[in-house]
Amino acid sequence: MSSLTYDLTLAGLSVGSAAALTGIGLVVTYRATGVLNFAHGAVAMVCAYVLRQCVVEWGWPLWAGATVTLVVLAPGLGLVLERFVFRPLSVLGQDPAQTLVAAIGVFVLLVGGAALVWGQGARDDAPELVSADPWGQLAVVLVLAAGVGVVIRRTRFGRELRAVVDDRRLAVLGGIDADRVAAAGWAFGSFTAGLTGVLLAPYVRLDPYGLPLLVMEVVAVAVAARMRSVPVAVVVALGIGVAQSQLTRLHPAGWGEPLLQAIGANLFVVALLVAALALPRIGTRDALPRTATARVPTPSGVWIVAVVLFLLPLGFAGSDLHTAIQVPALGVVLLSLVVVTGRGGQISLGQAAYAGLGALFTALLAAGRFPGLPRLPELAALAVAVVLVAPLGVLTGWPAISRQGLALALATFAVGVGVSRFVFAQPYAVSGLSLGRPAGFDGDRAYYVLELSLLAAALLATHTLRGGRTGRALAAMRDHEAGASASGVQVPSLKLLAFVAGAALAALGGGMLGMGLRAFDPGAYDPVRGLFWFAAVVVLGADSTLGALAAAALLVGLDAGARGGVAAALIGVLAVLVGRFPGGPYEALRTATGWLRRRAALTPLGARVRRTLRPVRQRAAPRSAPTGATASAPGGVTSRAPASGPEPAPPPSRREPPPRPDHPVLTARHLHARYDHFTAVDGVDLDVPPGKVTAIVGPNGAGKSTLFHCLAGTHRPSGGQVLFGGRDVTRLAAHARTRLGIARTFQQLAVFPSLTVAENVRVGAEQGRAGRVADPGAVERELRLLGLDGPVRALPAAGLPTGTLRRVELARALAGGPRVLLLDEPAAGLDTAEVAALTKLLKALAADGTALLVVEHDLDLVADLADVVHVMAAGRIVASGPPDRVLDLLGSREAPV
Repeated sequence: MSSLTYDLTLAGLSVGSAAALTGIGLVVTYRATGVLNFAHGAVAMVCAYVLRQCVVEWGWPLWAGATVTLVVLAPGLGLVLERFVFRPLSVLGQDPAQTLVAAIGVFVLLVGGAALVWGQGARDDAPELVSADPWGQLAVVLVLAAGVGVVIRRTRFGRELRAVVDDRRLAVLGGIDADRVAAAGWAFGSFTAGLTGVLLAPYVRLDPYGLPLLVMEVVAVAVAARMRSVPVAVVVALGIGVAQSQLTRLHPAGWGEPLLQAIGANLFVVALLVAALALPRIGTRDALPRTATARVPTPSGVWIVAVVLFLLPLGFAGSDLHTAIQVPALGVVLLSLVVVTGRGGQISLGQAAYAGLGALFTALLAAGRFPGLPRLPELAALAVAVVLVAPLGVLTGWPAISRQGLALALATFAVGVGVSRFVFAQPYAVSGLSLGRPAGFDGDRAYYVLELSLLAAALLATHTLRGGRTGRALAAMRDHEAGASASGVQVPSLKLLAFVAGAALAALGGGMLGMGLRAFDPGAYDPVRGLFWFAAVVVLGADSTLGALAAAALLVGLDAGARGGVAAALIGVLAVLVGRFPGGPYEALRTATGWLRRRAALTPLGARVRRTLRPVRQRAAPRSAPTGATASAPGGVTSRAPASGPEPAPPPSRREPPPRPDHPVLTARHLHARYDHFTAVDGVDLDVPPGKVTAIVGPNGAGKSTLFHCLAGTHRPSGGQVLFGGRDVTRLAAHARTRLGIARTFQQLAVFPSLTVAENVRVGAEQGRAGRVADPGAVERELRLLGLDGPVRALPAAGLPTGTLRRVELARALAGGPRVLLLDEPAAGLDTAEVAALTKLLKALAADGTALLVVEHDLDLVADLADVVHVMAAGRIVASGPPDRVLDLLGSREAPV
């Protein structure tokens, strides 16, 4: 027994060593760049193929092939990725969504390129660089880990690396070349990826899909190390490797045997699930609102073209039609990403799992093998499968409530890998399973008609979710989650709705795909496919149903030839260009068209023809620019109209009588708030009475913003109470407080760029307190009040001047009918005229009975506006009273606060 234990331990150390190499590379890359390299496994696969090509195909000596692969190719790939893919993103501000798409794009590009060059078949003749003896591999890992530790702690480069990790901008100001640090991190990370690939290749089947996924499964060791500690990553990798090997000796009887065998063979997947779902989330700097721009309208007539193209296959015959029937099914699957990612703004890398579950459940129900349910006809089985899979969307929806960016990407990827390994890859679930087509639709042409009908239903459902009140709420959550919550949007429930609806659509498409192929093929729903689908939808228009259909046609059509991988390579190229063209291929096309127009010179005849064909457009007088809007002048010069707008009129009386002036609407009692070990608010008592403007001033770090967040519901205090009209709201979320009547604005503008001005205000009316009391005139009233009822109302918020956006945000808050209005530096970015207009408006609101709390640095504004001023310092209120007396105590109105 001891000999068996020893042998299994050695085998586990061999697997753990390869996982440790992956962990070291991912940690170093993340520490140097802040990017989780999703392409790590693809780089490992490419290096393994190149070494095999050099040694097996070309007959090079092993040492020469290894030198070219590990010393030249692998670091070179890292340098190329840093210079041409991720550095442009860093210059643009490194939007987390774009960075993630670019990393996945590199993964897809390398996998597709490998499939094109070396084919999709598996190879089992990869050369062995290090002997099977695990001690050699373990020695390599320990040497690398020790070397990284020495470099980070003992060298100048290590100090620069730590400085860049702590604060990249400050490090650059201190004279550190952050690009050089990032390039070194990428080069080393790619070297470890290449080393991992050449070490693993002799012991696994080398193919473009399996090895990258195998390497990405062990990302759990880097997550467990919090993406910071190399020693922790090494220890976790070796521990999991040994434990996975030791589990193979257990053979329990009964139903537990297949489950234990599955866990024993996929312990790294279990670790990935635990690390992504249970451990404290990583990537806090990635949890930022994604950038959003105005939606580009679909040109008229495009849908007619799309309908004609989808009807064309009805004239096909033979294998052409057999290939075409995959397009509508895949289109339905990709529509699920339009709902979840495009409209809801939630990263979902696990949609392939729900598509596979839809196909699997359909097959089980049609075969009468689903526990507790009778055998069903295929069409009924598909419908029931959709109903059964939809609630499982909570598997990815629940983590999304508290996660964004990188953390959410890891959680959804982990769920997808878990379902693939523990359901699709297990014989007890899929053995002997077949799937037929519904009665009457057995032929390819008839089944294609059925698919088109189901696709039309899916398009209608997607349109319903993307339009109306729910669609506006989803877009608001996508554009600015905190702003949506402050507008009254129930963000947690809405995220669950998006993922449940996405799971239902993916299950429908997966079942359609399975029936079209007449079989349940687990390989059609593996996690790598999910990455392909995500990248394709994002680069072709995440919020466009037409983009999803185009992506489906592209993925199926390009790979229908003799060699697969063409579609993946093309999608990968488009995804890695996201740093150059953040708006995707449409922006690149518009940029190229504009450049050609500027370069092209018309002949005199061409100029006369142009004037003849477009006389009205050439001679029409230009429209006056709407208030607060930007107008484009000839030649691409942009002019900006005045943003102050008309002077606001006093607001009409509210539908409900205001509370008694002597009764405080919002109060704080003995409020305490902490960040880790730092006390930001220390025993604050505060009253915000109706009909008055209460101001809070104080130096930076005094606790003003923390107190504001505690009152608004975006930070939970560690002690004390927040009362609203006598009701304890201390533990209520921000959206719940908004629906009670507490509205807020943000220091950094919180508007929804992809929505129009009127739609922004409508979100506040529909989701806030006004939405509960059915005030149909709230939107128009606030648009008129803030001077937004002109042509500007129909303009997207993206690109409007700061003054206009301040008014949009305020109008949205007022549209909810609040009793208390919390304003966080409302004058930030406004000029003198705009500040004067804002002051008049806020005074009018207070006179109407609204309670206002203002946190502001402009003491002149505070002196003109406030009825009561509270001065904070070191987390406490140190002075309170009328503004003339309190501000005089500060020494000067010009003193910085």
